Amino acid sequence: MAREFSTVGVVGLGTMGAGIVEVFARNGIDVVAVEISAPALERGRATLKGSTDRAVAKGKLAEADRDALHERVHFAVGLDALHSVDLVIEAVPEHLDLKQRIFAELDRVCRPETILATNTSSLSVTEISVATSRPNQVIGIHFFNPAPVMKLVEVVRTVVTAPEVVADVEALCARLGKVDVTINDRAGFIANALLFGYLNHAVGMFESHYATREDIDAAMKLGCGLPMGPLALMDLIGLDTAYEILDTMYRRGGRDRRHAPVPLLKQMVTAGLLGRKSGRGFYTYERPGSPVVVPDEATPLATDGALADGARAIPKVGVVGSGTMATGIIEVFAKAGYEVVSVTRGMEKSAKVCESVKTSLNKGVVRGKLAEADRDAALGRISWSATLDHLADVDLVVEAVVEELSVKKALFASLDEICKPGVVLATTTSSLPVIDVAMATHRPADVVGLHFFNPAPVMPLVEVVRTIRTSPEATATARAVCAALGKTGVVCGDRSGFIVNALLFPYLNDAVKMLEASYSTADDIDHAMKLGCGYPMGPFELLDVVGLDVSLAIQRELYLELREPGFAPAPLLEHLVTAGYLGRKTRRGFRDHSHR
Repeated sequence: MAREFSTVGVVGLGTMGAGIVEVFARNGIDVVAVEISAPALERGRATLKGSTDRAVAKGKLAEADRDALHERVHFAVGLDALHSVDLVIEAVPEHLDLKQRIFAELDRVCRPETILATNTSSLSVTEISVATSRPNQVIGIHFFNPAPVMKLVEVVRTVVTAPEVVADVEALCARLGKVDVTINDRAGFIANALLFGYLNHAVGMFESHYATREDIDAAMKLGCGLPMGPLALMDLIGLDTAYEILDTMYRRGGRDRRHAPVPLLKQMVTAGLLGRKSGRGFYTYERPGSPVVVPDEATPLATDGALADGARAIPKVGVVGSGTMATGIIEVFAKAGYEVVSVTRGMEKSAKVCESVKTSLNKGVVRGKLAEADRDAALGRISWSATLDHLADVDLVVEAVVEELSVKKALFASLDEICKPGVVLATTTSSLPVIDVAMATHRPADVVGLHFFNPAPVMPLVEVVRTIRTSPEATATARAVCAALGKTGVVCGDRSGFIVNALLFPYLNDAVKMLEASYSTADDIDHAMKLGCGYPMGPFELLDVVGLDVSLAIQRELYLELREPGFAPAPLLEHLVTAGYLGRKTRRGFRDHSHR
């Protein structure tokens, strides 16, 4: 039977510590809240009061419950106040020597049966535990910020943590209404090990002038449905905290370059640009601690990638292709008021595309998202053709044919001969080098990538890919067209994966490597990323939806171009694809979908 905890202690009353105090007190457990000094204690008390007052104002906590919560909390200066508690959770800054000193003192002060826990997000629980004479009673209990809201708790056991201690803490998490995942002591645990490699990669993109901070953040929010962009999230976490976590994971996790802090990060920390807490990081904020972003003059690299004026007028658009993507793009342009010429290979395919567009528009009418008059007007703007010659008078051509370089190059060579001067030629490729397509023409300055996301009528993002030969006018035109379509156009360079795939698929690959190492289960990894980071889907759920073969192909391209060892496809992913386990399309992937 699990042990009953009646009194717990919390050491450190910053944002995380005060949040942990609130979690316990909300659930009827008495708390001894400890800080190093009276001023620090008062700041912790104020943080707790502010949080609970906001909960009352939002109708999420009754006034009587708030008052009862505060009565359960005893504030004290010094660790001696913890002499009779059943469990202590330490939540001080991420410095190993500091935590070891605190645990050595807790070992002296607390009763022999008291469990000692650390809320560390990256440091070795084992190294902390050996500062005590009871390492078998030391465990990691990693809450996520804000602790009263986030459901996930990572329970971290060392090689000597007693099984009954693990069981007691798991039962406690359930009592607190949390979902726990129990794992071994490894750098970054689950969530941070996957999250911070992705965040660090995004900082590297920004540092290399590949894309602006706004475009990187918009790409991941709109392209992946994430609650925050990576650079805004770094500001929220704190750049100093992020640096410490990355540095610790790099040193403890096998010196994987994915976790080696990008130099810009250290420079910003040294300069005091710590994110929201200091009022300035990748973005500038109204005041320290405020979430309100204000225009700034000198955020590092912020002006890089600014677009030139000179967007060209685009009254008429040609779309080449007959697949799902081409059909969606035709619909998007026609609904936005553009005259559209649809070109396919043969009238039979043209009829199928026409029928698909009509079906989609009719669904919009049935669902109340489109008026009948608007549907009829959109259909009236589309003309159908089986020959490229009908593109002679268009102002923009969007190619959406099969992802084969030879096919695209041949098509663009033909468009070069047929289209009038000044026409912007766009490829929707998601993986091929745009420059290879551009150089098949005599007008590479007019060639740009327009990577729509599927389904094009629904997804709000378009990646505008400029090559080293693309003119500023063509880039500006492409972005203006995106705006006219009601899409957010994000501009980036011509590099494998562009923004979204380059950040997303290495994260998915890291998750497969974690599973392959038997560190955790697919379910627990998915729970960790959904509940701990607010992701709409866990990595294995997403891999099965996207297709393991698609993920492997993209990861191979990234590795081939960037030659980064950490990007090498996980052997498990290779083996599953070879065995025909491709995800939902084959009803077998990381999970069995045969019942669906």
